Amino acid sequence: MSNSDVTYLFDPLCGWCYGATPMLDRLLASGSRIELLPTGLFSGAGARPMDEGFAAHAWANDQRIERLTGQKFTQAYRNNVLNIRGTLLDSHAPTLGISAAGLEDPNRRLHALKAIQRARYVDGRDVVTVESVAAVLADAGMADAAALLKAPTETLLTAHGELIGRGRTLFQRLHADGVPSLAIIRNDAPRLIGSNALFGSFDSLLAHIGAA
Repeated sequence: MSNSDVTYLFDPLCGWCYGATPMLDRLLASGSRIELLPTGLFSGAGARPMDEGFAAHAWANDQRIERLTGQKFTQAYRNNVLNIRGTLLDSHAPTLGISAAGLEDPNRRLHALKAIQRARYVDGRDVVTVESVAAVLADAGMADAAALLKAPTETLLTAHGELIGRGRTLFQRLHADGVPSLAIIRNDAPRLIGSNALFGSFDSLLAHIGAA
């Protein structure tokens, strides 16, 4: 099962997507090609206030994700992201940053996503503004993407809109019930691989992909 094309639907502020990242690394190492498509789940109308109720719900979920995947959700994240009031859960800026990173080389989308996830969940940086995301990208060696994010060109904005449009269209075609979601597209016919496959054994994930 090498060289299979997999499409990954995600949102950079989704804790379960952070939990799934090690599986993406293993898929890449096994020879799979992965296209990352953002769905804009927590941007625009999907943005929401980081109030006490949502923060408590998120932290409970995050503890479950950590137990299942080993991905760390630190106290710094809890203190400096979840427990800060007056901020939004809004993925517009981090998603645009990922689009900027991948504008010339789509393979850089995953590098940018991982840097943003680490900044949020490990370092406790609230990556919901253009300035904060640009700093993360620059720290991760993508100063060009950081500059582009701060002064977006028409080319970037068009490409970003198309990327999210493709992600949302595929999400709807698959009748997916959330992110992360994986799809295999053969002969223009996308098939959904249940997100549970991202949180089981790697061999099981490969079997799901092979059978799709």
